[in-house]
Amino acid sequence: MPSTIDRRGLLSGALALGGGLAASSLLPGWARAQSHGHHRPMAAASPGVLSGEEIALTIGETRFTVGGRTGHAITVNGTLPAPLIRLREGQNLRIAVTNHLDADSSIHWHGLLLPFEMDGVPGVSFPGIRPHETFTYEFPVRQAGTYWYHSHSDMQEAMGHYGPIVIDPAHRDPVAYDREHVLVLSDWSFMHPHTILRKLKQSPDYFNRQQNTLFDGREMSAEERLMWGGMRMMPSDIADVTGATYSYLVNGHGPRENWTGLFEPGERVRLRIINASAMSNFNIRIPDLPMIVVNADGENVRPVETDELQIGVAETYDVIVTPTENRAYGFIAESIDRSGLTRATLAPRPGMTAPVPPLRERPTLTMRDMGMAMAGGHAEHGSTGGGMDHGEMDMRDGDNAPQVALTPGVEMIAPMPAERIGDRGLGLEEVDHRVLVYTDLEALAPNPDPRPPSRDLEIHLTGNMERYMWGFDGRKFSEIVEPIRFARNERVRVKLVNDTMMTHPIHLHGHFFELVNGHPGRQPRKHTVNVLPGGFIRFDLTADAPGDWAFHCHLLMHMHAGMFNVVTVRPMEGEAA
Repeated sequence: MPSTIDRRGLLSGALALGGGLAASSLLPGWARAQSHGHHRPMAAASPGVLSGEEIALTIGETRFTVGGRTGHAITVNGTLPAPLIRLREGQNLRIAVTNHLDADSSIHWHGLLLPFEMDGVPGVSFPGIRPHETFTYEFPVRQAGTYWYHSHSDMQEAMGHYGPIVIDPAHRDPVAYDREHVLVLSDWSFMHPHTILRKLKQSPDYFNRQQNTLFDGREMSAEERLMWGGMRMMPSDIADVTGATYSYLVNGHGPRENWTGLFEPGERVRLRIINASAMSNFNIRIPDLPMIVVNADGENVRPVETDELQIGVAETYDVIVTPTENRAYGFIAESIDRSGLTRATLAPRPGMTAPVPPLRERPTLTMRDMGMAMAGGHAEHGSTGGGMDHGEMDMRDGDNAPQVALTPGVEMIAPMPAERIGDRGLGLEEVDHRVLVYTDLEALAPNPDPRPPSRDLEIHLTGNMERYMWGFDGRKFSEIVEPIRFARNERVRVKLVNDTMMTHPIHLHGHFFELVNGHPGRQPRKHTVNVLPGGFIRFDLTADAPGDWAFHCHLLMHMHAGMFNVVTVRPMEGEAA
């Protein structure tokens, strides 16, 4: 295996793969190469767009050829991505899902508020959909915004089982726009996800071809080298699965296929961006075109202008752009480890292209990402001249004492985790333009529950990269793990502490939580949050949805390797069920 990746070769490989996939018949109408999008009010449903109170979906397997190679996808209604489901807040919905696979399947409605029996997680909220059987989901549509759906079975979402949901508000939309486009980001590999996971368990560095023996040429003290050696990691270990196997797609298209969303100069164009990847966080920018963020995870926020944003797996962002020139603009989504990118084009006419920038310099992890408070570039604690023994990582005391011990499943405990709610994200710390951070987000409407939290709960995100084991509080879900329990309508402040050196997008089913980000009363409401390495974030949760709900890292391999638990919400003592 080569020790480095040639960037030009990597990009050209991605171009070849993406072009073949997009040329196949798998693409639904809304995702094909040139899209006029939807004008307001919404036009009649186009091919590949489903709406109404009765919807039928079929899950199947479709073979296709990409770049001269043949593979197969798990598809919904025969398309990849799946059909766009367009709903209206306040309607009732019945979705009959028929599974034509020879294996169990499921659909989870990511971010939707619904009865837990309809949430679509096998073994938690329902048994799953058996081969050649039909399950009917039925629930009221209680919200508006941008969401998505995907399988929660057997890593099928990595094979194409995902699609977008757009819900129009029952009344006036506070976001003014003339045209909209849905942009679904994903990662694609010919390697079966089970094989990918097996290779990671055998060699966690299998896909990390960007590392070298010189610590990436970065200036590093002897002390830091010893500490990295003690971690048995390289500073370039940003992503487990990289562009070495992944092609990065927009609406099923790679960069060469050049998916294009059309506009007329001067229009306010709403881009509904969904990260439906299995394992890839992206940095998104549109060179020469500022983005105004108006919605995060389906919830409206006060408009904030930025030049770049980092989107975690399973997050959604709606942005408004107003291209005024008669020219093409490139929508660039670069993987956070910068092992690859994909692009789309916004243009006034079909066939136009915008420049595709080269991949930027790859980022490297720092001592801050290890949870070491920095002073003058060096760690304040844990910096022993003889390197870093893992036992020395446990340095918090008193109220900050960790809840986990160093076990085979816990490689490290961050000794001084910092609150990173306002950090830009890996690779964006030094860029010379505006970058969206969570502290920029402020809810458009006041938070619905003004009560202060009645208790605090601290949860640690833990892992052992060498063994490829992941979990919460040092335990993986396959062990006997107690569920996380809340009383119904209880108000709890949850602190997520990332003791690992990877960015984890953490998702709670069935609820929205409010990020504690300095905007009391208008904290942004989200269902998924990126927790940066060596740091922590806090959110306030009103546990108002009775039932059993999945709570997990949305990096698919991490979830399957153990970073998963169940949140149980039950009536308070003496309260009627």
